Amino acid sequence: MRVTMVNKHYPPHLGGIEYHVRDLATALAARGHGVRAIVANEGPRMVTETMSGVEVTRLGRSCAISSAPVAFGMGRALRAEATRPEPADILHLHSPYPWGELEWLRAKPGLPSVLTYHSDIVRQRLMLKGYAPFLRRVLDRVDLVIASSPDMVEHSPFLAPIAEKCRVVPFGIDVDAFAETPAILERAAQLKASHARPVVLFVGRLIYYKGVDVLVRAMASVDADLVLVGKGPLRAELEALAASLGIADRITFAEPLGFDDLVAWYHAADVFCLPSVARSEAFGLVQLEAHAAGTPVVSTRLTTGVPYVNPDGVTGLTVPPADVPALAVALRTLVDDAALRERLGRQARERAHSQFTIPRMVDDTIAVYAEARGVA
Repeated sequence: MRVTMVNKHYPPHLGGIEYHVRDLATALAARGHGVRAIVANEGPRMVTETMSGVEVTRLGRSCAISSAPVAFGMGRALRAEATRPEPADILHLHSPYPWGELEWLRAKPGLPSVLTYHSDIVRQRLMLKGYAPFLRRVLDRVDLVIASSPDMVEHSPFLAPIAEKCRVVPFGIDVDAFAETPAILERAAQLKASHARPVVLFVGRLIYYKGVDVLVRAMASVDADLVLVGKGPLRAELEALAASLGIADRITFAEPLGFDDLVAWYHAADVFCLPSVARSEAFGLVQLEAHAAGTPVVSTRLTTGVPYVNPDGVTGLTVPPADVPALAVALRTLVDDAALRERLGRQARERAHSQFTIPRMVDDTIAVYAEARGVA
């Protein structure tokens, strides 16, 4: 089967959607499928290269609108997918990418098409006003829509009306990459030894919807240290908040880490926390990374895939978004109860290995492709 992915960017460009597209594309290629990716370049030139068996065409970027790159050659490239000597069997769009979706509508490539709906647009209300009408046209015209959780289908204003054509395919990660090894355990022990108290870990960008300010406020009544791994525009504000609460000495701000150090922190932490407060957090892959390392998670009950990934009482605890007292109670519950942490962490690891692997994600995606193509 020949699959062509369409997205804003492709690694080494940083981004959760980009990493998902890479993981899916390289896994399909490893199974012998022909995989291409049509994306925008960082600059004005078109570049084609092969990465881990995936042919990546980076179209020249002319400008960007609301951070979405505009590549004027995309419509032509999509039409060409139907007329190549070996045409694509299926196009796989990744949304939100307004320019790519508009060009797909205009190009009318005439190929079976599916779309992975990664998240709703929450904060950019002005852009959404103009985007919503043609996004609905795109969703109406693609053959099938992939969502990462049943919660997203149920609560998204764009997916709920077309629930019958949505298929749930949860994202997967390389769970084995987070396994215990002697080197990882040695590094985790070193990290743990630098803290006299239990450790609560957060990994992510320091931006509004992550709710890190809620986490910092909750930590004022939790006898533990907080390690924040990530960077973003709210760092200075969060540092000032920690100082005002008198807990600056219990909070460590760490820049983004190399992979091995990140895995070691997942193993060193007693609890992982994802305190997100807005539906911009559509899934929370970092929860899965913590689960794969056997670390229980405290997260929020958003109307997205976040609580689907971290079911309450199974792999961790969940609390209402932006509820400082409830978050503090959940953190204290896990910090104070080693047996509960061990049980939830063991169940988290088992669930990650059974339900959220890349091979399972690829199997389910291939089944969606077959259905979209009408192949029994």
